[in-house]
Amino acid sequence: MQVLGLDVGGSGIKGALVDTRMGTMITERHRIPTPQPATPAAVVETIAAITGHFGWCGPVGCGFPAVVKGGVVLTAANIDSGWVGLPGKRLLEEATGCPVWLLNDADAAGMAEMVFGAGQGQRGLVLVITLGTGIGTAVFSDGHLVPNIELGHIELHGKDAETYASDGVRKKKDLTWEQWAHRVDEYLHTVERLLWPDLMIIGGGVSKKHEKFLPLLTAKTPVVPAVLRNEAGIIGAALAARHSLAATSG
Repeated sequence: MQVLGLDVGGSGIKGALVDTRMGTMITERHRIPTPQPATPAAVVETIAAITGHFGWCGPVGCGFPAVVKGGVVLTAANIDSGWVGLPGKRLLEEATGCPVWLLNDADAAGMAEMVFGAGQGQRGLVLVITLGTGIGTAVFSDGHLVPNIELGHIELHGKDAETYASDGVRKKKDLTWEQWAHRVDEYLHTVERLLWPDLMIIGGGVSKKHEKFLPLLTAKTPVVPAVLRNEAGIIGAALAARHSLAATSG
């Protein structure tokens, strides 16, 4: 089944058609910079433009940087606070004319990695961490997603962890890989003490440069790079839409 996968990030909104059986993108990724500020009207307009770019009128999966329950946006990370409390699913369906499945962006990336990537067949507790403009986390217990776990917002040095250890912070402060790896290592040790995971998977765009920082990490838990890297959010959102469509249709 083909599904349009969308990944809404702090710096860019990306989309591609996905073969959800194979876990591969079957079109080139189309990216539009995230509007600043990322107000509901601006983001919805951008998503509609990406959908129109593909001439798409089928199912859409959208990973969103927020806690999402029942299609309603409950938090706002790296997007405008005006999103909080809005029926995001309904707004996107009205703008695109397509059935839309809306979920947390890290949960989407995590689903892709568990089904098609580094987490395939992994039992126990797996933590997928996406390092980008912020820090996203997805938790899986024996392959089952525990949705909307926002461990990027735990306290570290008296501040929100993603304001200390995200890839966005590395770029903003022009940190060396060694300096940034120390921050990431502190973060991983903190979540390790909270969850005692069996595997941690590092995703996000920075994962393609994993050789620059993964060898510097000292967590006891095995830490591996994501296989799908920055495509995971798109593929996972499409996969979530397929699963939801199958469940809805019985």
